[in-house]
Amino acid sequence: MKTTKMLKKNYEFKQVLSKGNYYAGENIIAFILKNNQEINFLGLAVSTKIGKAYQRNRIKRLLRENYKNIEKSLKKGYSIVFLIKKNKKATEINFKKIEKDMIHIFNHAKIIDSDG
Repeated sequence: MKTTKMLKKNYEFKQVLSKGNYYAGENIIAFILKNNQEINFLGLAVSTKIGKAYQRNRIKRLLRENYKNIEKSLKKGYSIVFLIKKNKKATEINFKKIEKDMIHIFNHAKIIDSDG
């Protein structure tokens, strides 16, 4: 994630969640906010209702890896927060489903760069 930094502070998440645009896939939800910088910011939040700690960590690893694969083709200057839908269980979520949802969300949000 060379061109992306992670959101870590609570106020950073709140800003994106309150002012960002909402996009939903089958398994994940994304809030995307333009940040007027030359870098993207990524935030991941997985509720405890999804599963045990090792399951939530696995989902976060899958989200990061999928983002890393798509990152090269994204436009710069956005803050993105991913959430997992509350009615999903950790056992239902896999790499391909997240990849499909991310591509759908980024296409819908029009932040995939046509050059990439």
